[in-house]
Amino acid sequence: MKPVTYVLVGIFISITTVAQDFPRKDLDLQRLVDEILAVQDDDFNYQELYENLAQLLSNPVNLNLITKEQLQALYFLTDAQIQSLLVYREEAGPFLSIYELQSVPGLDRNSFIKLIPFVTVADPSSRINKSLWLRVVKEKNNYLVFQFDRTLEQKRGYKDDIPLTSQYAGSPNRIYTRFRTSHAGDFSFGFTMEKDAGEQIRWAPSKQQFGLDFLSFHAQILNKGKLKNLIVGDYQAQFGQGLILGSAFGIGKSAEAVTTIRRPNIGFMPYSSLYEAGYFRGAALTYSINKRLSIHGLFSFRGRDGNLNKDSTADRSLVSSLSYTGLHRTISEINNRNIMNESNMASIISYKQKALDAGIIIHHTEFSIPVLRAPTVYNQFYFQGNRNTNVGAYLNYSYKNVAFFSELAHTLDQGFAITAGLISNLTARLDMSILLRKFDRDYQSFYSNALSESSTPQNEQGVYWGWKYTFNKKYSFSGYVDLFHFPWLRYRSYVPSSGNEWLFRFNYKPTRNILLFVQAFEETKVINLSTENNLYQTAPGIKRNYWINLDYSITPSITLKTRAQFNTYQLNGTNTQGMAILQDLTWQYRKLSISGRYALIDTDSYDNRVYVYEKDVWLAFTFPAYYGVGVRNYLLVQYAFTKDLDVWLRWGHDRFTDRDTIGSSGETVEGNSQNDLRFQVRIRF
Repeated sequence: MKPVTYVLVGIFISITTVAQDFPRKDLDLQRLVDEILAVQDDDFNYQELYENLAQLLSNPVNLNLITKEQLQALYFLTDAQIQSLLVYREEAGPFLSIYELQSVPGLDRNSFIKLIPFVTVADPSSRINKSLWLRVVKEKNNYLVFQFDRTLEQKRGYKDDIPLTSQYAGSPNRIYTRFRTSHAGDFSFGFTMEKDAGEQIRWAPSKQQFGLDFLSFHAQILNKGKLKNLIVGDYQAQFGQGLILGSAFGIGKSAEAVTTIRRPNIGFMPYSSLYEAGYFRGAALTYSINKRLSIHGLFSFRGRDGNLNKDSTADRSLVSSLSYTGLHRTISEINNRNIMNESNMASIISYKQKALDAGIIIHHTEFSIPVLRAPTVYNQFYFQGNRNTNVGAYLNYSYKNVAFFSELAHTLDQGFAITAGLISNLTARLDMSILLRKFDRDYQSFYSNALSESSTPQNEQGVYWGWKYTFNKKYSFSGYVDLFHFPWLRYRSYVPSSGNEWLFRFNYKPTRNILLFVQAFEETKVINLSTENNLYQTAPGIKRNYWINLDYSITPSITLKTRAQFNTYQLNGTNTQGMAILQDLTWQYRKLSISGRYALIDTDSYDNRVYVYEKDVWLAFTFPAYYGVGVRNYLLVQYAFTKDLDVWLRWGHDRFTDRDTIGSSGETVEGNSQNDLRFQVRIRF
């Protein structure tokens, strides 16, 4: 009787909600970023994470095919909500409309509003008797983006009165274009091209450059019998908890303190980000042997940037370090472009049966030129040589309201890494998580993204505890405590040390159009004080951040955000402070949308910098560090000429009262103000 009831309720909701004013594609990514990313700093690749979320918005997944792992990758759904949705689909049959989600038990209105932009219900007849080529040609979910931006003031790197080795070879214009066409669960094809400011447009096959400096492409087909996934070109991989293979779908410690600590096991995905160091290039395949057992494999071969040195004791070249900036403007940056080749091979065997998800991973990386780092007191256990092999296994298991996840990895002839955690819905209102981790100082992985205090899972032990309590639809609070220990020396901390971090956030949402939250954060970490006489003195540095934020709509077309962020930094008896107070306004009228910000900044030092997300053109991510004393403004205008043609224009302005120059090295601007312009066009075919 229950399935029949579900169907009748679903049909009723589908009919009665068509005329209701539910958001479909206009999810406020700024608010979602604020809710997920609690403490922002420069240790995380937010650009790639944001692009993954934006790509999901532009390529919604079929609600009748979406997997548990894909739902976990959204991070705002609890395990209980995900399980309820999957059980509903199994018992009631395929969804008839996305609005039928309102009848899923346990899926509250706030989660429903967040979810519907990411999913769709496909028309089954759209794929009947159509070849892949015909489906690609007639697919309506496609776009072509062209973007142009530059700083209006001249930067030092473009001047002729500086040494030739420091001059930028290209123009100050940044050019970017992207095309993608895709159908959820069927195919995806696309390419991305970019030239950063200062880079050249040139044809240099020896450096693997063909026109614009960065070129990325992919072709993917899905669910063709036992062939579940095949990607040729550029792709990323996410298996287990990210100790060996992890992509930017891992977020880390955040205000969503429970769901974000686990990595979704979503396998291979096309790569379309602009980060030039975090992807594979070649082919990846997933083949299903039966309903439970699958094999996955990847092969990748591409150039890598590095700092090349000549070994004076032998007739060979060595790389002292790998470069991750992706910038090729000066003579040295151009010479280091794709100076070496990197090859990767990996095999994964996965087994899934109801609540059990387990797998074995083998990953081998090899460089054409050995890496030999300049020795320092802290990097003795960093990777050196030209080969690295990791083996590992992961195990995830759910029982009732408890989800267990774990991964164990080992670098052959080196160290181990292990992470394990639990997520539990203790009551209908209380969710809780705990995670334990232990990474040896000589564990080495190039594509990891496990939850850790450091940027890589190495030389660290830790215990994390997170919680979220929902009083009712209006009130909730969340937070976490993380205790960590570094058994060996670290960069800027030349002693074994311990530290801790905690966060608390209170949310108040009286209506759909009002969100108020208050947040407090503290981090204690040991760093160096001086290096006099080779005596490395250290002390705990204590960073505290406080946020007060209010999002509200005064009319259906006018939305405002008011925020104040304060911080202090204490080190060896010295206290510094920083603050940013900002006002955002967004006005929408038919095809026109205008957003703007006015921000006042006052910080004592760079340690007090304030990170605040800024609205930008579609698929672009702006997350500057506010520091100094001055004002930050931006204005973003979007106009939809037709449903297939959108245009954006963005102006950003900085003005400081505490300096005569902005930036450093080749990016230096003479004067106390800077203006940036960005123009973008999006065309759908």
